[in-house]
Amino acid sequence: MATVLSVSGSPSPTSRTTRLLRHVDTLLTAHGHEVVPFEARSLPAEALLAADTSDPALARALELFAEADGIVIGTPVYKAAYSGLLKALLDVLPQYALRGKAVLPLATGGSPAHVLAVDYALRPVLSSMGAAHITQGWFVLDRHVTTREDGTTALDPETELQLTPVVDTFAAALVRTGELVAAG
Repeated sequence: MATVLSVSGSPSPTSRTTRLLRHVDTLLTAHGHEVVPFEARSLPAEALLAADTSDPALARALELFAEADGIVIGTPVYKAAYSGLLKALLDVLPQYALRGKAVLPLATGGSPAHVLAVDYALRPVLSSMGAAHITQGWFVLDRHVTTREDGTTALDPETELQLTPVVDTFAAALVRTGELVAAG
């Protein structure tokens, strides 16, 4: 099946965005896809801000994007847009780094007022980077992502119910996009 790079654009070590992504990773793995988790906050800030692609960690991040068949991009919403950390990472990538790839945009935030950030802030930049197919994105309220006593992630039941078909659609898009790339 496909290799999926699951990118967290959150600067927080206790990020609900990252927990949501790791939950989505589990769903994608159940579909038979290989998932590579990646946290943008693990990149050296100086190299990222200077776009120093000779830095080994940044060079490896670029390789991960190039090797992936699909990308899940997760970000917290700050001031009605995706995180500055994610912006810095996307700015370092080649212009068409998402060409031929299926992309699933996800966002978390504290208020339903931020729900449009997925379509009006994140989707345009992903499109400009040549994504072959951007599936329906999804916004999840922070309070709907919690941690169980055993450390695993729990989603509000209604959120889980709504997120599952979004992930299923992305999983199917990975297969279709792979077939198109192989044929083309």
